[in-house]
Amino acid sequence: MDADWPEAIDRARAHAPFLARGLDRLPVLEQLLRAGNPDAALGWAYAAGGSAEDAGVGLRRERLAFAVALAIGDLAGAFTLGRVMAELSALADRALGRAVDAAITRRMPDVQPSGMIALALGKHGAGELNYSSDIDPILLFDPDLLPRRGRDDPGEAAQRYARDVVQLLSQNTADGYVFRVDLRLRPASEISPLALSLGAALSHYESSALTWERAAFIRARAAAGDIAAGEGFLAAIRPFVWRRSLDFGAIEEIGRLTTQIRANYRGTTTPGPGFNLKLGRGGIREAEFFAQTHQLIHGGRDPALRQRGTRAALDALAEAGIVSAEDSLVVGSAYDRLRVLEHRLQMVADQQTHTLPEGAALDNVARLEGLANGAALIDEVTALTDAVGSRFDRLIDAGRDSAVAPRHAVARLLERLDTGGSTLAERVGSWTDGRYRALRSPAAIRAFEAVQPDLLGALSQAPEPDRAILRWEALLANAPSAINLFRLLEARPALLGQLGRLLSLAPPLADDLARRPDLLDTLIDRTALDLPGSVADLAAAMARGEANDDYERRLDRIRVVTGEKRFVLGVQLIEAEHDPLQIGAALSRVAEAAITVAASAAEAEFAKVHGRFPQSQLMVLGLGRLGGGMLTHASDLDLIYLFTGGHDGESDGARPIGTTLYFNRLAQRVSGALSVPTAHGALYEVDTRLRPQGKQGPLAVSLDSFARYQRESAWTWEHMALTRARPLLGSALALSDLERIIIGVLETERDPQSLRQDVLKMRAEMAAHKPAKGPLDAKLLRGGLVDLEFLVHYLQLRERTALRPDLDGAIGELVTAGLLPANLVDAHDLMARMLVAARLLAPDLVAPVDAAARVLAQACSCDDLATLLDRFNLARRSVADAWYAIFETPLEMLDE
Repeated sequence: MDADWPEAIDRARAHAPFLARGLDRLPVLEQLLRAGNPDAALGWAYAAGGSAEDAGVGLRRERLAFAVALAIGDLAGAFTLGRVMAELSALADRALGRAVDAAITRRMPDVQPSGMIALALGKHGAGELNYSSDIDPILLFDPDLLPRRGRDDPGEAAQRYARDVVQLLSQNTADGYVFRVDLRLRPASEISPLALSLGAALSHYESSALTWERAAFIRARAAAGDIAAGEGFLAAIRPFVWRRSLDFGAIEEIGRLTTQIRANYRGTTTPGPGFNLKLGRGGIREAEFFAQTHQLIHGGRDPALRQRGTRAALDALAEAGIVSAEDSLVVGSAYDRLRVLEHRLQMVADQQTHTLPEGAALDNVARLEGLANGAALIDEVTALTDAVGSRFDRLIDAGRDSAVAPRHAVARLLERLDTGGSTLAERVGSWTDGRYRALRSPAAIRAFEAVQPDLLGALSQAPEPDRAILRWEALLANAPSAINLFRLLEARPALLGQLGRLLSLAPPLADDLARRPDLLDTLIDRTALDLPGSVADLAAAMARGEANDDYERRLDRIRVVTGEKRFVLGVQLIEAEHDPLQIGAALSRVAEAAITVAASAAEAEFAKVHGRFPQSQLMVLGLGRLGGGMLTHASDLDLIYLFTGGHDGESDGARPIGTTLYFNRLAQRVSGALSVPTAHGALYEVDTRLRPQGKQGPLAVSLDSFARYQRESAWTWEHMALTRARPLLGSALALSDLERIIIGVLETERDPQSLRQDVLKMRAEMAAHKPAKGPLDAKLLRGGLVDLEFLVHYLQLRERTALRPDLDGAIGELVTAGLLPANLVDAHDLMARMLVAARLLAPDLVAPVDAAARVLAQACSCDDLATLLDRFNLARRSVADAWYAIFETPLEMLDE
């Protein structure tokens, strides 16, 4: 629909006295608007205050011109709601900036204003200001940079400047006002000064801030003054705003705040005269809270949800599957429409009102919007607020009573857990006696007591209740904080069953959860039981962060994502969601992604000091199970570091070093990035002993040196290791060159008898020094995976065929070529499944008890453990038979 500028002006003059007076005062602006020239009108408004020497006068003139131009453009249908709000917010930014500069230069006329920071919060921070909104900045200052007179204390100077800023913007003069300024969102506003030092503000948010302050900072941005310092401050408090773990306590806190707002609300509770579009049930505030509550819960884990704007946040929440597309659309559309009606209320007299008036005044507002009368307006508001209110009520009610199943008395559950009765009851009672750090605060105890009956019920129904309780107590002993875990379990009671099973069945997962209770958060995601995507997708998730993240935060992000993916894959295994072979392949993809991102982060950090070699690059070669693309939860990473190019020259950084030293130090950095513990724990054990010359050789060698060593100096066992080698990191050209080198080495013609002797000798020495650890050791028991690998590698080198790093693929090709019997395909798959599953379910490789034994057997497609062991022995016998057929010597089955 084309904009009708004259009709919009007539409607404004008829129904909005404030706009009528503005048009009378600004005839040039009215002329531009009647001509349908909105860009020229806004340009004129922008320049309206430029001729005034006094900043206050100039800003007031500019504000009036903008308010009139935007209002007429809005009424005419030429400006969208989004543009109107963005223009008003940009005006507030300019006004704050000029006010800060004016306050400083008024007292210090010869200095460049600096050291003062204005953070925009609320609708201003979100770029969603309304016509007569106040602004809610937080004013900060840097004591070292703030200009001041010699006798002035930095704090006193900052307070003087803050008072001047408020007066310059808020005072109502003959030219009106610019913006009402509300500084009550600053920390401890009842007692704190108007402007806080950066240090004091940071200390508050790190130690004493409340949930409502977290919600306020969702929409915060640096708006004026020293923008870079403001952005740095917001980055520093990001962990306070965006908790890494899911925070279902936010529902309770927002619910409590909503209850308080509703209790203090003095307007009518249903739409009609006296109803408040902002604070009434289903109004603007509750639409904002609907988005912000979900953001607080999930935004720490998903940076895509950290949107300042309400509609953008709702869209992101729907995209992530956290709210339904319908709820996002309904709440978002209602929010937009309520904001438009809010603007109409405020256009009438330039008053900060959200309340529907009575009688003729209500009809007047309706007609300003183009509606027939006040009744039509009330009908529309009723539909809008019902849609928002019902959805917000459901969200808050979920926080108050999330348990789906009825709660049973703790005493009855204790009887089910242990007929010993009082002993276990005493143990449960001791959980809150102060011995556990995670259960010392009153808030933590309240959160725990809310979930305790259902938790005990889940533990009682766990496959091994006593074991589950012991590991739960270990979790309490090791976790620095568990309040969010308790709230998560209350909000998502379905997780209790999974918690009981993993505590009973999988010691490594229980240990991981004790170190990081927030890992349980990953299980509420709609994709929690899906296998992870490609290496590229995983690397993107690990690299995702903020542009100004430092090196430590980048390493933390890798550890967070890797830990979550490994944990979820473990849960998928014990829940029998996927074949252990798929789990092992996924674990390998996770490790590859971690290597990619860790190497990138380490290289960028290293280059800050030493620069780069533009014509050379670091490469990573994966070997062993990583090379074969089949890891377990206990696997380390077998890596060889290489670099392209020659040995001449120096790096181009501030502290240049030679090629060999450069890439060896960089390789050390990458190994450290993958293995050194940070605040989020360790990542992987890195094993580089397969590099040329082993421990005696340099950590990184050039591609040419690697090729020469493999051709001229490598032992047979090194070529066997090379059959499982897979290039992981490097440019496409470099990876192709490395693959050619590997294939060239493996295709070298060998003396079959010498090769046989070397292979048998190496296997005998390995068996002597690395015996099997238990009856489930599918790797080291004779006839197990190691013997099968030796068979495969021997044939690969002897026949120069099936040269691929994945063992199952190589076996398939050797079977097709008639070099191995077909039954070794199934033998490999069974033992590979055992290896992956046993690392979680029986990490000591001793046969587990009932429940874990059943899960282990089912993971390997067997009915029970006895059947699994029978099939395992048959698989080992198949390997032993092939060993005899190929090597003409028996394989000693020492356990038989």
